[in-house]
Amino acid sequence: MYADFLREDMRLVLLRLLCEMPAYRANSSVLAGMLHRLGHAPSRDQVKTELRWLQEQGLLTLEEAESVLVATLTERGQDVAERRAVVPGVARPRA
Repeated sequence: MYADFLREDMRLVLLRLLCEMPAYRANSSVLAGMLHRLGHAPSRDQVKTELRWLQEQGLLTLEEAESVLVATLTERGQDVAERRAVVPGVARPRA
């Protein structure tokens, strides 16, 4: 389904964005803005939902700070973003 494809791609993009961030950290508001610039159009609530899903998979950790979530990439999340590991539900990076 197209919705599943978009969700899996958005999860990969979130991991890749965190790979590029200082200290591998960013808040959900910044990540939502970057997703919009890269062609995705999720609500902030959708971004938080996907971040929580990625946390459940052990790909990042989350801290609550006021109305945003602060995501920090884990080693496993970096492995997925850089094609060293595969997690069902996250798009595979293309060569």
